[in-house]
Amino acid sequence: GSCGACCLGLSTGGHGDCGMCRSRGDLLSIHGVCELTRQAQEEHTTLSLTSVSTCLPIQFQRLDYVYLNAGIMPNPQLNLKALFSGLFSRKVIHIFSTAEGLLTQGDKVTADGLQEVFETNVFGHFILIQELAPLLCHGERPSQLIWTSSRNARRSNFCLEDIQHRGGQEPYSSSKYALDLLSVALNRNFNSQGLYSSVVCPGTMVTNMTCGILPPFVWTLLMPIIWLVRFFANAFTLTPYNGTEALVWLFHQKPESLNPLTKYLSATTGFGSNYVTTQKMDLDEDTAEKFYQNLLELEKHVRATIQKRDHQS
Repeated sequence: GSCGACCLGLSTGGHGDCGMCRSRGDLLSIHGVCELTRQAQEEHTTLSLTSVSTCLPIQFQRLDYVYLNAGIMPNPQLNLKALFSGLFSRKVIHIFSTAEGLLTQGDKVTADGLQEVFETNVFGHFILIQELAPLLCHGERPSQLIWTSSRNARRSNFCLEDIQHRGGQEPYSSSKYALDLLSVALNRNFNSQGLYSSVVCPGTMVTNMTCGILPPFVWTLLMPIIWLVRFFANAFTLTPYNGTEALVWLFHQKPESLNPLTKYLSATTGFGSNYVTTQKMDLDEDTAEKFYQNLLELEKHVRATIQKRDHQS
């Protein structure tokens, strides 16, 4: 496996995910990025990720891009009371663009003893990056991590004392805010080694994940309304192809020139034109660093537990 002078990229997530749609078309065939994929929903345990990442250095000497798209939103429940009150509020566009207060999810504990949403959306990716650090910090040219976050990432749903969101009902929002924090912390700790991290938001799309929120026929009924709302709210990208606008845009940028505290958002006009807009992330760097240190401690604990389990078996 030599890729010559082309860029080598890894993308996490299944074929229905945002990053797997257009990245495959625009990034692979046009820009020549080699691709390695992983299905998040099937087996996203720390042990399986360690196994996958161990195989990569055998085939490749470096990684230039890692698109971290994998994520789950298990058993989403729509808060009908919040939905109807939102319809008649001044923040109606904001509420429907971010789903703020509209969604709760069920969560469960994995075989690793972690909350499923946290392990899938956050910790598994953290372990993957730790394992791939030698390939990413290769020194030849900057490497870039591109995280798929969400407009649903809310500071109010995240707590440093409960990073896995065991005590809450919105683990998806908490996990996406955690990704924002992690990206900032990674820049602080790895920029000097040539590794840069950026966060994107694909906007509101109709995908396998969002179709679980409402029955298909409801989406069909809502679609004409959403198309009209798009003239006032650019967050409704609707399709995965449109949603990857920011991911593709970042591919063309010099990582060193990007603001680590900025989130890059895919946007679509009422007439269907795609563009990228920016938003300052609602976080502080001290919290980001504390969260990063918490992840390092959790990593030690989980690795020790896995090692102990291996010895016993």
